[in-house]
Amino acid sequence: MSFEVINPATGEKVTEVPVWNSQQLESGLAAVAVASPLWRKIPMTERCALMHKAADVLRTNKDKYAAIVTQEMGKLINDARAEVEKCAGVCDFYADNGPQFLADEAIESDAGKSYVGYFPLGTVLAVMPWNFPLWQVFRFAAPALVAGNTGVLKHASNVPQCALLIEDVFKEAGFPDSVFRSLMIKASQVQSVIEDPRIHAVTLTGSEPAGRQVAATAGANLKKSVLELGGSDAFIVLEDADLDLTVQGAVMSRYLNSGQSCIAAKRFIVVDAIAEDFVTRFKAAVEALKVGDPMDETTTLAPMAREDLRDELHVQVADSLAAGAEVITGCEAVAAAGAFYKASIIDRVEAGMRAYHEELFGPVAIVIRARDEDDALRIANDSPYGLGGSVWTQDSARGEALARQLESGCTFVNGMVKSDARLPFGGIKNSGYGRELSKHGIREFTNAKTIWIK
Repeated sequence: MSFEVINPATGEKVTEVPVWNSQQLESGLAAVAVASPLWRKIPMTERCALMHKAADVLRTNKDKYAAIVTQEMGKLINDARAEVEKCAGVCDFYADNGPQFLADEAIESDAGKSYVGYFPLGTVLAVMPWNFPLWQVFRFAAPALVAGNTGVLKHASNVPQCALLIEDVFKEAGFPDSVFRSLMIKASQVQSVIEDPRIHAVTLTGSEPAGRQVAATAGANLKKSVLELGGSDAFIVLEDADLDLTVQGAVMSRYLNSGQSCIAAKRFIVVDAIAEDFVTRFKAAVEALKVGDPMDETTTLAPMAREDLRDELHVQVADSLAAGAEVITGCEAVAAAGAFYKASIIDRVEAGMRAYHEELFGPVAIVIRARDEDDALRIANDSPYGLGGSVWTQDSARGEALARQLESGCTFVNGMVKSDARLPFGGIKNSGYGRELSKHGIREFTNAKTIWIK
């Protein structure tokens, strides 16, 4: 049994990577269990030095790693290079800031001395998706390893080469053997790994159904979990928005990575007073995107990662159109080999349509018209998801006031929602729980332990 690598731009098989058998899995977990207590005893200064070396390895091999990302999941080559650089950045960030984030915190009490210390939990299992196949992993691995945890990865089945190269990065950087391992296993084996007593916590970035399954298994085994699930981010356009800036932000927010991002803008909630002008400008900008080979640096719209995902997206689109939504542009597959879908806009989406309630994970923007600011807020919060959102207005105070009312893990005013190592990242409602990045992320998989001394 093997993981097949299919090039999304051509539909052709590139290679295949063998799936581990039960003996290989047991050997991998046993090796990590041996490495774990040794790794936590290594001084943090040494762990941080190794993480800096991991950043160096990433930058040295940026072009090679980026080409693998593009080959496996279709990301534009320039975006793939940027992803590798972002991974290097998060390694440096935690190598620089980990010691202060996990420093003992003195607390006044009835003791002669009392404080909170942050100690590693052990081995963290990461179940990660294909859409940002390096970044999603490093934003967990860098803080987890700096904190003294070991890590094991179950990556998406369509990016096995990325899974192996991540393990190689840590090996090449000089990390001790089996501090980080990629488990080449099927999704059906994840439950047994979570249940294994050698696993102490689990983090997942992925779909809501997968998150529910992982959370249930982790909960049944009393293990800490962090979930970053789907999103249907609102992009609220108020009547005083700078439309040049807003449309530029809208295109980037929706069509980056061919729309395959949990924090992509998906619901464009536009007040009536400016809706027609916005849609006209948005349509022109979207139709200027160039579909093509993701290895070509002039291409601006990549293929989707798999043909089955493209076909599922089109069913959502077709059902919404049948329910009364209007086509502005696109809304069909590209007549060519590969998993291409046209950059699309659907207007006049209303409650009851699939596009209103579901996450559309691809290059399709939906426009929902609102009467005014209050109506826009109501629509934005009328969602089972709560990952991110943005507000576009020339009045920053007005934007901030509205941002505070948006039910989400983060809200940006006049800017594209993005993850940043300096800022905590995560969602609420069906978008999951827990936080990654910043000091909050590195503390998720530590024991905040009270020390009391008379």
